Amino acid sequence: MEYLKPYLIAEIGCNHKGNIEIAKELIKTASIYCKADAVKFQKRCNHELLTPEQYNAPHPNPANSYGKTYGAHREFLEFTVEQHKELKEYCEQMDIVYSTSVWDLTSAKEIAGLSPQFIKIPSACNNEYKMLDWLCDNYGGEIHISLGMTTRAEEEKLVKLFEERGRNQDMVLYVCTSGYPVPFEDTCILEIKRVREAYGRKVKKIGFSGHHLGIAIDISAYTLGAFVIERHYTLDRTWKGTDHAASLEPEGIRKLKRNLMATYAALHYKEKEILDIETVQRDKLKYREH
Repeated sequence: MEYLKPYLIAEIGCNHKGNIEIAKELIKTASIYCKADAVKFQKRCNHELLTPEQYNAPHPNPANSYGKTYGAHREFLEFTVEQHKELKEYCEQMDIVYSTSVWDLTSAKEIAGLSPQFIKIPSACNNEYKMLDWLCDNYGGEIHISLGMTTRAEEEKLVKLFEERGRNQDMVLYVCTSGYPVPFEDTCILEIKRVREAYGRKVKKIGFSGHHLGIAIDISAYTLGAFVIERHYTLDRTWKGTDHAASLEPEGIRKLKRNLMATYAALHYKEKEILDIETVQRDKLKYREH
């Protein structure tokens, strides 16, 4: 297997708390301090996604809510298309790639209009075929898709849809377990090997979207062939909100990028039997027969 250079996405999601200045600070820190390759936000049209009953129901965890109802909470955390355009331009200033997960057709159309390098489809929406059809036909960038809570039959249908549209080489599939946070035993990273063997020749890349704690699992995922690594990212894990506790702070993202690059540098065979760095040690230390 040829090991590609790791690509690290710091998923901001809604960890900006609805504040565009916090969002920009997250972008700046991800680029300058963490050296991440990309940041990713989320875009939802809440009236399209939620039934009136869901929209008007209380948040299931009131301590994390930014509104009196779940719908009001979601609206508080939502940026407009114009704000996403502003964030994309700021990413370009900060020399980091901007992207967004889209949760519905309206959001897909809005974000596609900004022409980001890639758009992400979250696990919850990877069977929203009307949205996927539209993106295949109207959006020219990469389409990244998570496979959390997805059956193998649904995986096959998904890849076949992209093959039929001639877009499978723009497709990045992420192994993912949908939980927040996910215990290590449920990350099931050998799924990377299975997905790579099943679809690695059909799609552009295999990735890993992790919701676990720490950064050890991500290195293992990379060595198994997940060359795109995505982790939730926040400035403070104690902040109010659902995703902060399962996110990495800047130091975690920075160390993860450092460790991924160190692993990338190490993943090859010896170019010759005795390396140059070993020669002096061999001359000094190697046992000689008398």
